[in-house]
Amino acid sequence: MLALIGKEYCTVDSNGRFKFPSTLKKQLTSLIDSGFVMRSSIYGPYLELYPMTEWDIAIEKLRKKLNPYNPKDLILMRKLAEGNKIELDQNDRVLIPSDLKKTSGINKDIVLISRINILEIWDVEKYNEINDGSTMDYVAYANERLEDINND
Repeated sequence: MLALIGKEYCTVDSNGRFKFPSTLKKQLTSLIDSGFVMRSSIYGPYLELYPMTEWDIAIEKLRKKLNPYNPKDLILMRKLAEGNKIELDQNDRVLIPSDLKKTSGINKDIVLISRINILEIWDVEKYNEINDGSTMDYVAYANERLEDINND
C-alpha cells in the first residue's frame, strides 16, 4: 500500500511545468514509469495527482459503486474520471495542462501535499488562505473520528 510523506513547495515556469521534488520521486521510484493521472478536485480549488496504480484502484471503486445507467451516477462518474495522463519529462518536470491550471487557479508558486496515496497540488496563496482561515478544531475532530485508532 502506498503511503506518501511530504509537503513540498515548487515553482511553475512560464510553460506550466514544475520540477517534481526528489523527495517524492524517491518514494515513487517503482511507479514513475507507469505515469500519473492529474485531475481537478471536486472538493476545492486544487489538483489531484494519482500514481497510475492508485488511479486504477480509484476507477475500479467507481465502477463498483456507480451505475452508468443512472443519469446522476453517470455525470458523477464522468466528472471523477476526467483526468490527464501525466509523465515526468527527462528533466523530472511535470506539465500542468492549461485547463487544469486555470480551473485550480494555479499561478507561479505551488505546494504538493501528501494525501496518503495521492498528491494534492495547490496554488500556495489558495492553500494558505484555506489553512489560515480554518476554524476547525483538529484535536477535537481527531479525537472524535480516530479515538480508537490505536486499538485496532
